Amino acid sequence: MIFGEFLTAEAEGAVLAHSLRLADGSFSKGHRLGGEDIEQLTAAGIDRVIAARIEPGDLMEDEAAEQLARAVAPDHLTFSEAATGRVNVYSAVDGLFVADRMAVDRINSLDPAITLACLADHVPVRAGDMVATFKIIPLAVSGAKIAAGVEILRRMPVFEVKPFMPHAVSLVATELPSLKASVMDKTARILSQRLQPSSSVLQREERVAHKADAVADAIRRATAAQDRLAKLVIVFGASAVIDAGDVIPEAIRLAGGEVIQVGMPVDPGNLLVLGRVGDVYVVGAPGCARSPKENGFDWVLDRILAGERPAPQDISGMGVGGLLMEIQSRPRPRDIVNKPPSAISVAIVLLAAGKASRMGEGGSHKLLAEFDSVALVRRSASIAIASGVSDIVAVTGHRRDEIETALNGLAVEAVFNPDYASGMASSLVAGVGTRVAQKADGVLVMLADMPGVTSKDLKALISAFREANGQAIVRAVSGGKRGNPVILPRSVLNAVMRLEGDVGARHIIETSGLPVVDVEIGEAAHLDVDTPEAVVAAGGILKG
Repeated sequence: MIFGEFLTAEAEGAVLAHSLRLADGSFSKGHRLGGEDIEQLTAAGIDRVIAARIEPGDLMEDEAAEQLARAVAPDHLTFSEAATGRVNVYSAVDGLFVADRMAVDRINSLDPAITLACLADHVPVRAGDMVATFKIIPLAVSGAKIAAGVEILRRMPVFEVKPFMPHAVSLVATELPSLKASVMDKTARILSQRLQPSSSVLQREERVAHKADAVADAIRRATAAQDRLAKLVIVFGASAVIDAGDVIPEAIRLAGGEVIQVGMPVDPGNLLVLGRVGDVYVVGAPGCARSPKENGFDWVLDRILAGERPAPQDISGMGVGGLLMEIQSRPRPRDIVNKPPSAISVAIVLLAAGKASRMGEGGSHKLLAEFDSVALVRRSASIAIASGVSDIVAVTGHRRDEIETALNGLAVEAVFNPDYASGMASSLVAGVGTRVAQKADGVLVMLADMPGVTSKDLKALISAFREANGQAIVRAVSGGKRGNPVILPRSVLNAVMRLEGDVGARHIIETSGLPVVDVEIGEAAHLDVDTPEAVVAAGGILKG
């Protein structure tokens, strides 16, 4: 390719490097000039153009990017159409992205004109996440260099997504007088949340004495259980492992297994134990894994759930990047820049699980109160449907049967939150963790007890989210004061999945670093009905 400034009269066949605007039309970048184009440019008084003359053996940017992308094994991946020399690669499944750094470097060392950028090695991804992008920098590139890149991509897995495989997980927790039962309850709940992306289930839990023989017996029972899914055993010790002869590693040996590794160079997560009994992995979780924050346990868990067989060298090789202690999570940018606004998807999560504790002892439930002869929860769901959103999830909990009966016949997926008594966070996790929410570009969180919110309000919020290209938090306000509903973009959903207790997403909104777009909807943004008096004042009639 010869790039430069050419006399217009001599530029037939050249490819424009920049767009040109004329009084009666325009030429776009990448346009190949024909004879009539030359006449039109000359008539417009343009005597020189900046362009590229394509030589034999060169490939145009889009064709070059397409050839590279087509050389990648398509398993569990999808590819965008080539445009401006770029092909984006997306995960088709929930899984673990794996990259060979040396192979990626080989592609990028072929020619500065040929670039491949991808996520870091061994990071979890959701279906639809962008994982890599091929970009050809100039308008054309050497076909021989592209052929060399194609050969590398075909000969080895430069990158891939390993799909998560559902596992039947057994939790063994050891007990000491110093460890509260509430801590173990929380541990089981957080482990269940960690398993959701892989569709794994916490099949059984057993609490035993903090003694090697008791733990070994529990491991034997877990590995011998009949499960249709692959098995995994997680052991949480009541005290930390400080030696390869400590309770958990010794229990793995007593159960007939092998200890693969004690300790890992990830902080927090140093005190992890990895073993195996037959084909079943046994992970002695570090104490930090009782917290939802990312730690070394997540790194090992993700590998096992993706079907990898971690070896000692895999664990010992985690030191670079393993200092997590002071690193705050940041949302990873998603590639929705090129979507037209109408293609940016929104799912609605309708929260209808609360205990309604402020309604008193009379037995009335605010969500069953009638507004215009319709139960409030059904009215709220109907308003969500009228917004035009096709994917709507209603999270139920307290008086589940009555709430779900009130929703009968509506195009709403009901999801039961068994942990609703712990507070709003568990309901957010239950709703956001559903497949329809996880595949959306944004999730509109709507409280079912806000009778003033209309479908027009929801449409205004959704429109603002799409105008922000799906990369901002959008919230309803009244007189400039924050309220509800709120739309959370996909990039913060992982943070939502880590919430616990009686909290909402306020902290995530304030610390995400994303722009926040406020949409004025009037008093409806603050009007909820938490008491019998509030229901009546808002025009409702109390029922059962």
